[in-house]
Amino acid sequence: MPATTRPRRETEIDGDDRVFLAPAEFDRRLALGELLEWSRIGRYHRGTPYPPLRARLDAGQPVLLPLDLPGAPLIRARLPDSRLVLLSPPGYEPDAAMSAAFEHTLTHDLTERVVNELVGLLGSSYPDPARPRVRG
Repeated sequence: MPATTRPRRETEIDGDDRVFLAPAEFDRRLALGELLEWSRIGRYHRGTPYPPLRARLDAGQPVLLPLDLPGAPLIRARLPDSRLVLLSPPGYEPDAAMSAAFEHTLTHDLTERVVNELVGLLGSSYPDPARPRVRG
């Protein structure tokens, strides 16, 4: 779940939709290495808290992160074994330096196709709902 310094919207729940931080707290976490990656969007900052992500990875759980493009090289530097997939809109061509951070690029034109490709690339940790689990 991303962290941000922007104000919480009326419909958002702190700790559920995002972690809302005061700028000083964001800077403190950044200085302590508690943010895996971060970027500035306008006058606000956003980033990915590292400790909860590391706990999921250590438990063998897959993690999908919504990132801004500058976050990919930061993740690649800190987690070199990560598998990064760029979901791009039709017609978008990343430059060579940005492409180097990703293993795959998928064009996000049809949601069902992209989901199928992602599951094919990354696998799924969820039981297939079409195949009930055997009990007994």
